[in-house]
Amino acid sequence: MKKVLVVGGGGREHAILWKLKQGKEALELFCAPGNGGIAQIATCVPIKADDVEGMVAWSKENGMDLVFVAPDDPLALGMVDALQEAGIRAFGPTKAAAEIEWSKSYSKWLMKKYGIPTADFEVFDDADQAIRYLLEANYPIVVKADGLALGKGVLICDNFGQAKQAVQEIMLDKKFGAAGAQVVIEEFMTGPEVSVLAFCDGKTILPMVSAQDHKRAYDGDEGLNTGGMGTFAPSPKFTPELQEYARKAIFEKTVEALNAEGREFKGVIFFGLMITPDGLKVLEYNARLGDPEAQSVFMMMDTELIEVIDAVIDGTLDRVSFQWKDGNAVCVVMASGGYPQKYESGKLIEGLDDAEDGVVVFHAGTKLGEDGRLYTNGGRVLGVTAVGKDIPHAREIAYRNAEKIRFEGAHYRKDIGIK
Repeated sequence: MKKVLVVGGGGREHAILWKLKQGKEALELFCAPGNGGIAQIATCVPIKADDVEGMVAWSKENGMDLVFVAPDDPLALGMVDALQEAGIRAFGPTKAAAEIEWSKSYSKWLMKKYGIPTADFEVFDDADQAIRYLLEANYPIVVKADGLALGKGVLICDNFGQAKQAVQEIMLDKKFGAAGAQVVIEEFMTGPEVSVLAFCDGKTILPMVSAQDHKRAYDGDEGLNTGGMGTFAPSPKFTPELQEYARKAIFEKTVEALNAEGREFKGVIFFGLMITPDGLKVLEYNARLGDPEAQSVFMMMDTELIEVIDAVIDGTLDRVSFQWKDGNAVCVVMASGGYPQKYESGKLIEGLDDAEDGVVVFHAGTKLGEDGRLYTNGGRVLGVTAVGKDIPHAREIAYRNAEKIRFEGAHYRKDIGIK
């Protein structure tokens, strides 16, 4: 039986393991570090996701046939490179290829050089220079920490005062640590956002169904940015015409650009897109599956995930054809009280066993207590995910089931899928 290790411990990793377990091929599943929900379908290993040496050593000692590196941090640290050097079959991009995520300035430079549509931008490594530039800028404007910042290093500023404060927080106060050594200041774009996750084997790129995330903490897109409060898939706004344009002008061009730079990409490229009045443009790249996009997208997928993973590693993705369910999926994220700011963990979770057939509750921030019960262990706790004949139907099922789950301080948006 093939031994598969998934690196990470959030909702995305639970979705990957859940999808692998749905397949026909019997797999022995492991996850490091995992969480309370993952522990119900895989053996959890107490190794931190960013412990490259520890992960490689354990994988070698325990004879892993495949290691799926899912989160951004270990990819940026070169975990896939280290696994490959140790002779271990690994899924995910190398450190060099993953730079499209861990350096926003690099990704913007790549798009500019190869004519991939995106917002106009400037990059600064000096706070005073950035602030001088902002004096003459048009507002609103977007200020981004260059490096990885848990999805929170992007600040939309309505005036010079806000923009100056953003630069100071990122570059001088080091609010996001080393991620703020440089800032990217870019044009503010308007329009509906669409996320497209695509498998890539270095030559062929195979997009999955589109999704739409809801980043803000509260209904009506109010409150602070979060790692994502819910998704639906596919997005009706991503029409066949836009899909075809994206394939030619963005997806295939990105693969060609990375190859031209000697950075063959094998893994999943996340395209954050915006449908602007001037056409479809790239907001950002990620070098891995989105969270919570993976939860809703994988609920729609009828193709065997292990087959796709093997095809990506072997460079045979051109032989794979995706099969997708009819209808739509909706994922509602249940979060801890106070998230995305200060929150308490260790709250007992009740009602999980009451979920209807066909509804999957993905665990993001949970842990198994010594009493065998599940407790909260993070900001985003659960992703209640349902498939329906359309978005309103899927919403109805997801919310009906979210209402059955209880933990102290739980909050979730009530408008996922409405816009």
